[in-house]
Amino acid sequence: MKTPTYRTITDYRVLATMAHPLRRRLLDALTVDGPSTASMLSDRTQQAVGNVSHHMKVLSQARLVEVAPELARDRRERWWRIVEGSRRWSSTSFDDDPAAAAVAHAASSLGLEHHTEKVRSWASRRDTADRAWLDAAFSTDSWLRLAPAELSVLGEQIVSLLAQWSNREIPDDGVERESVFIFAHGVPASP
Repeated sequence: MKTPTYRTITDYRVLATMAHPLRRRLLDALTVDGPSTASMLSDRTQQAVGNVSHHMKVLSQARLVEVAPELARDRRERWWRIVEGSRRWSSTSFDDDPAAAAVAHAASSLGLEHHTEKVRSWASRRDTADRAWLDAAFSTDSWLRLAPAELSVLGEQIVSLLAQWSNREIPDDGVERESVFIFAHGVPASP
């Protein structure tokens, strides 16, 4: 299994780049489906090829994606891939600059919308979903009493567990697998 690597985002411009809804979809598509051309990404996102190409260049400038020239069949074909590693950021990294803090706040809000939309989309398909997926899909929540350091440890453990599943070799056992979206939030709250 590969050791998980992380890129900590401390530049608010990179954060703004990756928080853009279409760019987030493009990053997700590359993460799930692997290297792709702008045309392939256009088909997956129902966006114009030119629009996708523009956003891929913006993602490239932020070093979130890179060109994969070894996959091209000719000089005109351009393949894109995710730059290795997961991305992390903390809103406290942007507290010293009001503009950067506003970007971090907006990125948090957009991220939460992205997460809840995935769950809502699944819920809307329940009537046509396969019974095995209905039985396997889960939702859970817990109330814990933790200190900030303990919440950090719990977060690292959850990230590590997800990385184990994300980085594992997919068995060649004939079992059909679909992409699954999992997210977790651990925040101080009151009932």
